[in-house]
Amino acid sequence: MSETSFTPRVFSGIQPSGNLHLGNYLGALKRFVDWQARDVESIYCMVDLHAITVWQDPSDLKKATRELCAGFIAAGLDPEKSILINQSQVPEHAQLAWIFNCVARMGWMQRMTQWKDKAGKNQQNASLGLLAYPALMAADILVYHATHVPVGEDQKQHLELTRDIAIKFNHDYGVNFFPETEPVIEGAATRVMSLRDGAKKMSKSDPSDASRINLTDDADTIAKKIRKAKTDPEGLPSDAKGLEDRPEARNLVNIYAALSEQSVDQVLADVGGRQFSEFKPMLADLAVAKMAPITTEMARLMENQDEIDKILARGAERAREITAPILRRTYEIVGMVGPSEI
Repeated sequence: MSETSFTPRVFSGIQPSGNLHLGNYLGALKRFVDWQARDVESIYCMVDLHAITVWQDPSDLKKATRELCAGFIAAGLDPEKSILINQSQVPEHAQLAWIFNCVARMGWMQRMTQWKDKAGKNQQNASLGLLAYPALMAADILVYHATHVPVGEDQKQHLELTRDIAIKFNHDYGVNFFPETEPVIEGAATRVMSLRDGAKKMSKSDPSDASRINLTDDADTIAKKIRKAKTDPEGLPSDAKGLEDRPEARNLVNIYAALSEQSVDQVLADVGGRQFSEFKPMLADLAVAKMAPITTEMARLMENQDEIDKILARGAERAREITAPILRRTYEIVGMVGPSEI
């Protein structure tokens, strides 16, 4: 097979499941904005097809999709620089996913940690879509020939499977058509933990609203949640090694580092030796300064939903300029008869 040079291109997506929080911002949205600044073609997706692998209330799904788009823009994504799309508006995602369903092996899917976690012991009652989720994720990425995907650590296994699917497709058909996409896992707070339990990931599904900072929280609410965040009685250490076996302390320092765009060691060089009674107000002020403009802009956009819908429609048009030729060529490789041959 001849070598193929793939144009650098970034793709990533988030499920529109409502209640965007600080973990989404630091672990995903902020990193998307950083990639946009690198002047690399970027596509960011509201993955509503993934969302319905478990049942969704239709009206809630529509609202959450628009809210997620508002969050993308409020966080700093420019729809003129990056392509913002709603997954279901670009049909090539689902069309390529079917081909990948026929490339991927059942054993690959059944080994996926998220399948085991979400399906649990009652796998016979889980949806077929939930099992096939990673093949659709591979299609999301490879239908753009994306070379890099900013993801959290919990999605790394799915990216490895995406590479496996690309390699098997290329091998089966004797081509070098799909790239072996690289996961990008970076940053001080790629995995933001609960404010109430430093061993648990910050999540919208946590029954305690105090466990997370929502992107819709006002300044007073943000400050109150940080003041009440769980800590331990010890002071802050002077280096990162001193955070070992201190999950709550490590989480708050990580959040401060990510919001201030410093390393953990840089933060601790400034605050080492202080008590949390001093550090928490510093973190609260920083979080409010960074998050309040996002909250305000999200609220403005949600009052102008026609603007959001136009952005998504234009994003779908731009996306299909990339995806349609890639899917057409995929069909040719597989041996499917195209319209020009009928």
